[in-house]
Amino acid sequence: MKLHATSTQQYQTVTGYDEAWIEINAIRFDHSFFVLPEVAPVRWMVSDFNALQAEDFGQITKFSPDLLILGTGSRQRFPLPRLIADMIAQRIGVECMDNQAACRTYNILMAEGRKVALAIILPQQQTMSHGD
Repeated sequence: MKLHATSTQQYQTVTGYDEAWIEINAIRFDHSFFVLPEVAPVRWMVSDFNALQAEDFGQITKFSPDLLILGTGSRQRFPLPRLIADMIAQRIGVECMDNQAACRTYNILMAEGRKVALAIILPQQQTMSHGD
């Protein structure tokens, strides 16, 4: 899906998405990443929701967002409380939703001037080999 341009072009904006990729300012990403309005996308070494570790959130915490929108893939899932305990202790809210809802929500909050972070978990692309 393509999203329309707004007056937020100076910021990191989701401009399109699909099940396997997300576009930030028309640059396509097919791997997990996190982004803030004034911070370009950073590769996030999370390959799968089940692989999440507390340390994975440390990369995001150092930017001190007010809120983290966590895109958990094709469906909404919730991390174990111990994984996000440090964020909560630092008064960083965490909202979990599927990737497409996360992208839409991030754009809305970013356009409102909120200090929001978007972290997206994208499935690792498997190379298929056919034994023809």
